[in-house]
Amino acid sequence: MLEGKAFVEDTDMPVKMQMQAMAAASQALDLYDVFDCRSIAAHIKKEFDMRYGGGWQCVVGSNFGCFFTHSKGTFIYFTLESLSFLIFKGASSPSSLPKG
Repeated sequence: MLEGKAFVEDTDMPVKMQMQAMAAASQALDLYDVFDCRSIAAHIKKEFDMRYGGGWQCVVGSNFGCFFTHSKGTFIYFTLESLSFLIFKGASSPSSLPKG
């Protein structure tokens, strides 16, 4: 387990899920080289898909921008060691929702 402390920049996740996100990131950093962001992100995504159902997205790196829509209660952005982690579950756009 890494000695570093994660710093949460922004989130709307429940605390238990936040802790799982940071634990999955720490575990991925133990398993993969810090420069292998793709494998780190894939590890975290698979962990969240397994625990919380499919549809999770994960971005890992030291310099990225993004714009997305997420399902309420499924977003976290934090830093750990030298990397930033963005984890969220995508939301359906209003135009794709069933009319009723």
